[in-house]
Amino acid sequence: MKKVLLLVTIVSLSLSSCVSKKKFTALEAQQKETQDLLNTVTLKLNTCLTESEALEKQRKDLLSQLEYLKRTNTDLINSSKELTVLTTKGATNLEKSLESLKEKDLKISRLQDALTKKDSVTLALVTSLKKEVGLNDPDINVNVEKGVVFISIADNLLFKSGSYEVSPNAKNVLAKVAKVINSKPDFECMVEGHTDNIPYRSGVLLDNWDLSVKRSTSIVRVLQNELGVDPKQLIPAGRSSYVPLTTNDSPANRTKNRRTKIIILPKIDQFYDMIEKEMKNLSKE
Repeated sequence: MKKVLLLVTIVSLSLSSCVSKKKFTALEAQQKETQDLLNTVTLKLNTCLTESEALEKQRKDLLSQLEYLKRTNTDLINSSKELTVLTTKGATNLEKSLESLKEKDLKISRLQDALTKKDSVTLALVTSLKKEVGLNDPDINVNVEKGVVFISIADNLLFKSGSYEVSPNAKNVLAKVAKVINSKPDFECMVEGHTDNIPYRSGVLLDNWDLSVKRSTSIVRVLQNELGVDPKQLIPAGRSSYVPLTTNDSPANRTKNRRTKIIILPKIDQFYDMIEKEMKNLSKE
């Protein structure tokens, strides 16, 4: 019996080893894509649930007020049988109160619509970017951070070590990003340069601040001059070494920290302005 089990084990191991590296890599990439999409959807779901709970609490509070005023109205009508007449002033005030509650309910509905539209815009943008840029390159990451869509690109794809000249290979990636930006003329694109903490002193550049800004402006020029992006949509920025992804205590970690973030900012200020205005009005009333 032991010999049979040993034979089955050997055959199983032989069959498992027959899976080609190509198939394994494809399965691994597919798993990464699925996990990435799951993470994005989970983040959006959590955000929506939090916002929905806050709005639902406001709605319940307003409904409670409405029920209270309805009961008050009923009591007043009953009292009128004994008092003979309900004063015109009292009736007018009650009508105004009920109308105010209806307006608040309408405002909450508009807030929900604005939040839903904002989430839809963000999700559509993430989907579009992932379709254009792809998910198979570990040096490129498309994600949502604090409600903003960004692409993080490792510097080894964009620049040679210690250089701020954009490499030819980087232009293939930037062309895909430009395609998305050009299809969204109402969006802005902030290019953030990040370095590690190794002091940089070379040529006319003084330090890592200079290097991070110079790299971001180099990418902005490629997007504008070679890939046709409207310069009004572009915002270059340098962060030096002060926003690291991890500690700078090893060559591998410093490589992670040397990166460029391309942040896509939908111009949905009108939604935020409306939300802010409506919230102020609700707090006053």
